Amino acid sequence: MERPDELRALAVLAAAELGGAAGGIGGVHDAIAQRVFGALGASADPVRRAHDGIAQGTYASIGTAATLAGVAAGRLLALRDAGDGRPVSASPRGAAALGVLCGLYGDALEASGSDLAQPMALRVGGRVVTPERAALAAAYPGAGPRLVVFLHGLMETEFAWRLGGRKAYGARLARDLGCTAIDVRYNSGRHVSQNGRSLAELLEQVVAAWPAEVAQVALVGHSMGGLVARSACHQAVEAGMAWPGRVRHVVSLGTPHGGAPLAQGTHLAAHALHALPETRPLARFLRRRSAGIRDLRHGSLVDRDWDGHDPDALRAAACAEVPLHSGATHCFVAATITRDARHPVGRVLGDWLVLAPSASGRGRTRPVPFREEDGLSVGGTHHLALLNHPAVYTALRGWLATPPRA
Repeated sequence: MERPDELRALAVLAAAELGGAAGGIGGVHDAIAQRVFGALGASADPVRRAHDGIAQGTYASIGTAATLAGVAAGRLLALRDAGDGRPVSASPRGAAALGVLCGLYGDALEASGSDLAQPMALRVGGRVVTPERAALAAAYPGAGPRLVVFLHGLMETEFAWRLGGRKAYGARLARDLGCTAIDVRYNSGRHVSQNGRSLAELLEQVVAAWPAEVAQVALVGHSMGGLVARSACHQAVEAGMAWPGRVRHVVSLGTPHGGAPLAQGTHLAAHALHALPETRPLARFLRRRSAGIRDLRHGSLVDRDWDGHDPDALRAAACAEVPLHSGATHCFVAATITRDARHPVGRVLGDWLVLAPSASGRGRTRPVPFREEDGLSVGGTHHLALLNHPAVYTALRGWLATPPRA
């Protein structure tokens, strides 16, 4: 199989975005000009025609030049010396850049067949590990019967768990509890339900091919990763897969089970900006946001939440209710930037991205039946800090060391 050429794809994408930006600026320019010339009346028609011809030609030329430059750069990069053959996505910095791109446009990258789209896969040291016995045995020499699957959030990759240069939760759980941690990377711009289905299929293969007999599986998801975990369990059960029977813990860290205010605000802003010609190009930009970002508006978990629906409709249909996976203990972490979760600022801003009621399943519209004793509230911290936080690790270790309730 030919290795994806990520640098070439990056060059072409960058040029296409520059061309699109030129078109967007041109759209704003044109809308303002038409309003001005409209106010001046027919006497301004000769100037209007000259202006329109020059402006349209200029912006079209800029867009075409950027696109052609990207194609040329891509061809040059394709001829470069491959060096050690390490793809961009295998390095922490390269992975971080691609993670952001996938979070923003991942669904479009996948639809276009771009080499930048990151298919769901296990990763060790940034490299893909195929779910085959020999490959798994080589990648996980100490493979044991207890698996802990780590799922990153929107615009992140598995490297995010090393926040601050500290040892990741997985490495510490291996030391303290003898678990084998496996990191999953996925295209966070896809629908949550699509990633949930891909995770279900991947784990079915992994458990079947694992070098040791798998006795227990725990899923730990940060932000969107918690939704993907819930979606995977639900879809795997519906499909009659074997691995959900081994799931004993599902842990969500700052997961917007009831939706995220930023995603909701972006949706409303796009709708409002679309009302005027002058701001319509900005609305088109916001409406390009990925399916994954759209799903965070209400915490969607299944296909029927979005399939056949207008994604830009002001009011969305209610999301389907998805039960928690039976046989497992479901734990959650909710954070606030204020030390006291009841502080007015903390109640309004949460952890900057997710409000505490959403993360704890206490939302008014779609409550999630988490047990209060299976949750942790962390004050004085922010959303990303949950990726590697002392209090979160202490709770995580305690939860996974405790057998699930009957």
